[in-house]
This record gives sequence, C-alpha cells and structure tokens, in this order.
Amino acid sequence: MSKIMLAPMEGVVDYLMRDMLTQVGGFDRCVTEFVRVVDQKLPKRTFYRLCPELQQGGKTAAGVPVRVQLLGQHPEWLAENAMTAVELGSPGIDLNFGCPAKTVNKSKGGAVLLKETDTLYRIVRAVREAVPADIPVSAKIRLGFEDKSLAIDNGLAIADAGADELVVHARTKTEGYKPPAYWDYIARIRQHIDIPVIANGEIWSEADSKRCQQVSECTDLMIGRGALALPNLARCIRYGEAPMPWAEVADLLIRYSGYEIFGDKGRYYPNRIKQWCGYLRRQYPQAEILFNDIRRLTDAQAIVDVLARQSSQNHVA
Repeated sequence: MSKIMLAPMEGVVDYLMRDMLTQVGGFDRCVTEFVRVVDQKLPKRTFYRLCPELQQGGKTAAGVPVRVQLLGQHPEWLAENAMTAVELGSPGIDLNFGCPAKTVNKSKGGAVLLKETDTLYRIVRAVREAVPADIPVSAKIRLGFEDKSLAIDNGLAIADAGADELVVHARTKTEGYKPPAYWDYIARIRQHIDIPVIANGEIWSEADSKRCQQVSECTDLMIGRGALALPNLARCIRYGEAPMPWAEVADLLIRYSGYEIFGDKGRYYPNRIKQWCGYLRRQYPQAEILFNDIRRLTDAQAIVDVLARQSSQNHVA
C-alpha cells in the first residue's frame, strides 16, 4: 500500500493543523514547518515550539510520526541541529530544498540551493553522517529554481550523499504553485536514483492521486494544499472514501477554533480561519459563503457563532 505524507507548509500546517488532519486520518507521516538554521546551534525551545510532538514521543495525538524539517545553507550547522532534533526525539530529519519564499531564498535557504548541486550533496552528506544510521534522512526539492535542467543532477546528488528518501514537488521555484505539476519529471528523476521517491504537487482528489502515481511512477505521495481543501483527502486516496460533507467540515472548523483561541496563537485565529476557508473554497461552495460571512469579523467568538450555525449538530448540510 502506498504511503501518504502530510506536506510541511510554512505558517499553515502547524502543530494544531497536523493534530486535526491526522485525527481525520489516512496519513503515515508529517513534516514540521522548517526550523531555520543560520550559524548556531539552536536552543531546545526552538524545536519544541515548532514541533511540540517531540514531547509526546515524536508523534501526533493520533499516533502519526512527525519528522523535524531543517532549512539552511551551512552543512556543519545543519548537522549540529539535526543531532539536537534527534536527541529530542525526532523520528527522522527532513531537509528543505524547496521553499519558494523570497525572504528564505535571499538568505540562501530553500529552493535557491537547487542552483548549487554540490551544496545539496554536502548538506545531505553532513547530516547523514551526523545522525545515527537508524534515523532516516529525507530531502524535499522542487524541479529546479528557474528551469528544470538540474533536476536529475540534484536528485542524484541527494541520493549519492546518503538520503533515505526524496520528495519532489513537481514544479520549479519560478513556477510557484501554478498548474500544472510536471509529474513526468519526477519519473525521470526516479529512473536515475535507487532510493524511494515521493511525488508532490497538484493532488486535489483521489483521481489526481491515481494520475500522479501513474505519470510519476511513484507509489508514495505527499499532499499539502489538497488536504486543506478536502480534510479527508488522505482517506479518499487510501480507502476510496467519499469527500467529507460540509457539515462535518464545519465541525472540524469549530474544533480548530477551540484549539486556536485557547492556544498561544489565539490572536491570529481570525486570520487563520479565513486562510483555511480560502483553501476550502476549492472543494466546497459553502466555504465561499462562510468566508463572506466572516471576512470582516475580528472577534473570535463572533466567528465561532457563525460556524456553529453550519455544523452537523445543527443538521445544516
């Protein structure tokens, strides 16, 4: 059976979202938002802040393993911090070579490193040698920065450096998130390397997942925005489940509201719930109506009151 991973999404798929979506089910693994490494060994509190699951055996409440993701450009500092993450209980280390954010790329992190094949090799090698042999090291890349000319070379470098897995988002940094995803390029990379390759990009439905598997020649998948647009997408892919009805999605939003409002990020709640509605609009016309109802609201309780009217407990579908 194929493995399904929940993608890391900076500022979106945080601890709360990982908890929610893994409770819905269907996921085999999560990856944290990136821990940015510059030129020092980071304190433990940084890891606990971005990966509170470290304090519960490196797993979500639903029992899904969560791998710490590191982002940076210096092999030695990434290796040092990888050791810290493992000491704190991370079941693996993921390296971010795919983030398209301008601020990240300006400081030589994320996708900009796709222009430097040798740097990719040196980073993966340093981290692989630093952590115990039984701790998996994975890397996430895009097909390139401005073009796809180094896609195969980059994949080869990461595999040769000792990575256990490679996740490929099937677009370049320049292509961003614009359709289509070039799944055929993942197949080209896969044909040159002998480690497992995980396909990522433009998987919004069970039908998309099957097409992606066929074209990319990958069994395993990573989903991100698709899981936010359709919260039970992993179960649809794995078990052929029907899409979650809107009333159940509204229940999920209310549960998320409870987390957010009473958690340490409560002040961000109105923006976060509107952001999630933005993704849900792709799948649910009701989310468009909900968004319009709450777009001007800044009070958390007022937003929850609107949500409550749409939940299954009120039998509103």
